[in-house]
Amino acid sequence: MQINACGDYLDLTPQFCHSQEELMATFRKRGPYQWEAQIRRRGYPATSKTFETKAEAEAWSAMIESEMSRGVWVSRSQAESTTLHQLLERYEREVVPTKKGHTQERSVLSVWRSTALARRTVAGVRSTDVAALRDEWLRSYKAATVLRRLSVLSHVFNVARREWGMESVGNPVELVRKPTVNNARSRRLAAIAEAGSNTLAKGELDRVIASTESTTLPAIVRLAVETAMRRSEIVGLRWEHIDLTRRVAHLPATKNGSSRNVPLSGAAVEVLANLLPTGAQVNRAPGGRVFHLRDDAVTRAFERAVARARHEYESECRMAGLPADATFLTNLRFHDLRHEATSRLADVYQLHELSKVTGHKDPRMLLRYYHPSAEDLARRLL
Repeated sequence: MQINACGDYLDLTPQFCHSQEELMATFRKRGPYQWEAQIRRRGYPATSKTFETKAEAEAWSAMIESEMSRGVWVSRSQAESTTLHQLLERYEREVVPTKKGHTQERSVLSVWRSTALARRTVAGVRSTDVAALRDEWLRSYKAATVLRRLSVLSHVFNVARREWGMESVGNPVELVRKPTVNNARSRRLAAIAEAGSNTLAKGELDRVIASTESTTLPAIVRLAVETAMRRSEIVGLRWEHIDLTRRVAHLPATKNGSSRNVPLSGAAVEVLANLLPTGAQVNRAPGGRVFHLRDDAVTRAFERAVARARHEYESECRMAGLPADATFLTNLRFHDLRHEATSRLADVYQLHELSKVTGHKDPRMLLRYYHPSAEDLARRLL
């Protein structure tokens, strides 16, 4: 035992030394309550860690030396010095920009960063901690929302293990039981009788369009229900990819990673033709984006329009002294327009043709969107 110039006790006797070329564990007393263990071995980077007692330091060094001798040791230093908050920030900085759903992904990462768990080191995050958060969230959110958050965190850990030198870190999400999601929807657009009349009034789609304060949303809504395109695909449309003469819109990048051509109905062509800049010709469209707004802006505008349309509908019913239909203009989402368009196009195309229009590679996924009414199916039997 030696004392250095700073007054620290040094135990420089090599522990478990196999040869003079391999200097193994050394221990240094740092103050009254800390012992630092340091391991040096040929072929491995120097590794050190501080403990409250020398016994803990010796136990740790024995474990590390055993792993090195068996050739299974991986460095834990980065995982033990990096907080989950820092890991999430790096993931958002380096990985999220390469993903198509980066807006939603950033929102999920923000939720994780706001948790107390984010202050832990990466090595200190356990599956029990993640499971506790899962149970807490399930009391306030739908299973699909919780599952999405777990999936994002799982990918963060997998990237850290495979690409960022944290091989020693296990993925705590893999051991957590995932909530069961039942989010299949069969929502179709509806029309309803006018108050005090037996004739059909404007349906949900027309009422939503009439109620919006956005000058862009009506065109987006009509395109969605005419083409079965996703929200992101519509917002990402570019004039150089649209041929109004051939009635085709080309989508170079879609959610499933492949491109496709979408046939345009007469109504869709009319919508796009009305959006052409002044002086532009149908057969010589300009370049650039058709719509200059983000995906989430479309969703917010649609939600506001639906709420406003429902309020106006209820007012009409009160004035007429009639009960309002509880299902009309309620639980309506923008993605339901893709359901509606797919069901309508199913009357035109065979299943294999329909998959080319909607972009579904798995027919089973396509069936989730295809919801013909029982009345329509019954009419085909006549």
